[in-house]
Amino acid sequence: MTNFFEPNPAQANASYVDISAYNTMALACQAKQFIRLTHLSDIEPTFKQLAAHQQAFIVLSNGSNIILPEVLDAVVVSPSLQGKTILSEDSQTITLEVMAGEDWHTLVVDTVHQGWYGLENLALIPSWVGGSPVQNIGAYGVQAEDVIDSVKAFHIPSLTWHHLSKSDCEFSYRDSLFKQQAGQWLITSVIFTLSKTAKPNTQYGDVAKVAQHYASQAGRDEVTPVDTMNAIIDIRQSKLPDTNDLPNCGSFFKNPIVAKSQVDQLLQSYPNLVHYPVKDAQGNLTDYCKVAAGWLIDQSGLKGKGIAPILTHVKQALVLTNHAPNVATQGDVAKSMQFIQETVLDKFGIKLEAEPVWIESDGSIRQAH
Repeated sequence: MTNFFEPNPAQANASYVDISAYNTMALACQAKQFIRLTHLSDIEPTFKQLAAHQQAFIVLSNGSNIILPEVLDAVVVSPSLQGKTILSEDSQTITLEVMAGEDWHTLVVDTVHQGWYGLENLALIPSWVGGSPVQNIGAYGVQAEDVIDSVKAFHIPSLTWHHLSKSDCEFSYRDSLFKQQAGQWLITSVIFTLSKTAKPNTQYGDVAKVAQHYASQAGRDEVTPVDTMNAIIDIRQSKLPDTNDLPNCGSFFKNPIVAKSQVDQLLQSYPNLVHYPVKDAQGNLTDYCKVAAGWLIDQSGLKGKGIAPILTHVKQALVLTNHAPNVATQGDVAKSMQFIQETVLDKFGIKLEAEPVWIESDGSIRQAH
């Protein structure tokens, strides 16, 4: 059923609901109302009612990639849909439909241990399944689009249901149709096609080394997808803060894609610049490179720094952390973000772009710049 959360009369603004606990950055936020959707049948009547009252709203998943305002003059709608279904299976692949409210990391662990591969490099990303196509989440050489078959979603402006193919989703690096048309779609489920053939991808960072350690401990020479997943969990836990201990929204800045000629020029002064070639859809090298944003921030002397209470993490400069949970605001994030961007731009001539979705006080959505 749909749950309507009533305001807490003890709040400073008693007519609003405190939703500070519904964003992993733990930013202070009060919203007009909070509606949790737990059944598909809840969705259409909820949005018809919101439209009839011309009520502003936002769709909020687990709040892992969002920057909320201190006061949100809008209704928050949370699609907490649960369930997994096997749609088809043969000797080579399996196709699963997973509802939007399922926990992402739990899905990764469950599928890999079942012998269904493709998600192992995306372990420990804080998200619900419904958020994975929006950001086209990615890590260690894999993006969600690599294993997504299609997406089922409700188009809010037209109040219509859609089953979108991978091409319909318009995936690109940390981007999608759903992100470009933010606020227009509510994803209800994601359909994944996973392989039963083990093809571990260990090309990024220390993954190969750590995965080989796991294989050796088990008396094997060959690395398995389980080894790869465990290696990535270890690496992420060693570098990234747990949101329960130190609030954050994961990687805050995108790895910038710049012209290879600019990278070649930077390498003359910074031979240790961390960068990767960019390939086109056919696998051919392009004239562009992806540069590690964390390295740029670190080399700018900003690891563990920023403008308090929003600071980069002492072990991973790509992550902004909140040292005043439930007190710090969107404005605090903006100040620290802009300071980091300006510092990196001055030193390297590269403008960092933020990943999280930025919510304005009226419920409108934009990308942080």
